Amino acid sequence: MSELGQIVEKVRSKNAGPFWLTVDIFCGSPDAFARVRDGVSTDRIAQLFQTTPDQIKRFDIPDLNVVKFSLPRPAIQGTVADRDMHGASWAALVAELDVN
Repeated sequence: MSELGQIVEKVRSKNAGPFWLTVDIFCGSPDAFARVRDGVSTDRIAQLFQTTPDQIKRFDIPDLNVVKFSLPRPAIQGTVADRDMHGASWAALVAELDVN
């Protein structure tokens, strides 16, 4: 097994408005894309972000070798409970996922 961040070019997370986060996984090649597409399930992302799979929108974009997840922010942007105003730190959690 390998960490996701070791087999892809970049993992990025960002705001998608004050209520949503987006995580982009830039795979860099069709082989890496297939590995990520098949090895990272929506259920695993839901577990990682402590939400349910039905709350997550998944986009597999083979023409760009990108897998994208959009999900509700754990806390509304800018509130006292928000630990990351820009949504950038969530990428580190995803990058550490083990992929077969």
